[in-house]
Amino acid sequence: MTVTSTTVSDADITPVMGGKSLKKERRWALWGSYGALTVFTFMFLIPPIYTVTTSLKTSTEISSRDGNPWLIQNPTLQNFIDLLTDDHFQIFIWNSVKITAVVVVVSMIISIMAAFALARMRFWGSAALATGVFLTYLVPESLLFIPMFKIVGALGMMNNTWSLMFLYPTLTVPFCTWIMIGYFSSIPKELDEAALIDGASYPQMLIKIFIPVALPGIIAATIFAFTVSWGQFLYPLAFLFSSDQMVLTVGIVTELIRGDVFAWGKLMAGSLLASLPPVIIYAFLMDYYISGLTSGATKG
Repeated sequence: MTVTSTTVSDADITPVMGGKSLKKERRWALWGSYGALTVFTFMFLIPPIYTVTTSLKTSTEISSRDGNPWLIQNPTLQNFIDLLTDDHFQIFIWNSVKITAVVVVVSMIISIMAAFALARMRFWGSAALATGVFLTYLVPESLLFIPMFKIVGALGMMNNTWSLMFLYPTLTVPFCTWIMIGYFSSIPKELDEAALIDGASYPQMLIKIFIPVALPGIIAATIFAFTVSWGQFLYPLAFLFSSDQMVLTVGIVTELIRGDVFAWGKLMAGSLLASLPPVIIYAFLMDYYISGLTSGATKG
């Protein structure tokens, strides 16, 4: 029996779809993707560009109808200087830093301990409890607003920054715990067995083994808790009334908008200053954030 080999060129096996080559179809799809990406990039860049240009203008130039609103005729940093030297603005910054620091620390302590118990210390109902923790994160914060308002009022914590330190963990702990459960679950169980054989207790296992191994997940959860605490607007607006208790996100709006008078230059400058910490954190820790979110999704 004779076997005959036949050589087929690449041109002979080029797929054809509706009379057009697959290569040409891919080229059109690629150009379409680039076009859509360009449009969306342009749309998302418009607000920050306008914020920057407006913050560098004087009030006279902002209110003037002459010239292009996207161009700066006489750039100035006076809006930033006025805000940074304002006593109220300094109080807003300090309140935001204080609240965010406390909330991040409390959220991470609770989340790490809860995630370790649910992921490694198996007990009856742990799987259902872990699912319940994640489901609580899906509850919109607007639904929690009324019961939280009543609880804070009953505790006598209205118009106090401590009320936000009490409320914010309800927004951060569920998701941070969910991240840490996924990360702790991906760690091989042989580490537990080896540590238990060597006589280590569960707290020692958590501190000496799991926290160092799960550091990317901890960084991801910390970044999330910081972002939520720093950028929260609804709760501070509802629970804080006086200027000495305001946080940065709400204080900028309440102090720079008087009736129908808007201090647009300072508003835009304050918005940039308020968004600066999250931007810096994500710029330098984005790789850790992505690693922490994705590593916990795989086991092995």
